[in-house]
Amino acid sequence: MLGKHKFLAYWKNMTVHAHFDGKAIVPDEPLDLPPNEALIVQIERIGPHEPVGDSALAWLAANAVEDDLLPADLAHQHDHYLYGSPLKDNSR
Repeated sequence: MLGKHKFLAYWKNMTVHAHFDGKAIVPDEPLDLPPNEALIVQIERIGPHEPVGDSALAWLAANAVEDDLLPADLAHQHDHYLYGSPLKDNSR
């Protein structure tokens, strides 16, 4: 049987539910980790997200450029530009 904390040699990642108490991130369940273990923590919110600002679409509209080198039909012909598919018929 593996000794205490030996399973960590076999597991590189684990997901732990936690909360922020205003000072530190606190796990919601006990963790079988050695004291003072160096960790990298990736934070992902769960639950409702607050809007961070304008949407990506609003940013694109505000930063759009007119350039003759850019295709005017990009949305209609996106398969051609992305994957090299034959051009679609534009006679609609």
